[in-house]
Amino acid sequence: MSVPTQLDRTHHFILETFVSRGHAPHYAEIAAALGVAPEEGRRLLHDLVATGLPVWLQAGTDLIASCAPFNEVPTPYRVRVDGRPGWFAQCGFEALALTWVFPARTVQVDAPCPHCGEPLRVVLRDGVLERCEPEEMVCYVDLPFRSWARSWPDT
Repeated sequence: MSVPTQLDRTHHFILETFVSRGHAPHYAEIAAALGVAPEEGRRLLHDLVATGLPVWLQAGTDLIASCAPFNEVPTPYRVRVDGRPGWFAQCGFEALALTWVFPARTVQVDAPCPHCGEPLRVVLRDGVLERCEPEEMVCYVDLPFRSWARSWPDT
């Protein structure tokens, strides 16, 4: 088994923070959690963004905008966990991944259809789709998969 790196710990702390409070930590909080100076926390955050993972900062800042499957900036993908609101999913696909960061809990995602505006809802628990409204819902991205990482926010 490999030993987690500081970058692994950075990513894990960001996800844990999103899970616990519904929004991203500041790099100074990352630094405090890892026992390093704030500037090192800032560098680790930028190093994580540079990995190519779907993680990005708000333009021109050191503030986390998104770290899959979560989004700091409100999106149409509103999330409730065990009935409690407080999170936004990064996108429709990542909304489904939220079930893995909330084990043994019910995750409900509500969003308007981007094409017709009708309400959409999925309810998941431990990776199992418990409800889908409407039942014939599909997800589609009009961009080849090989192009997604070129601009995560646009994908």
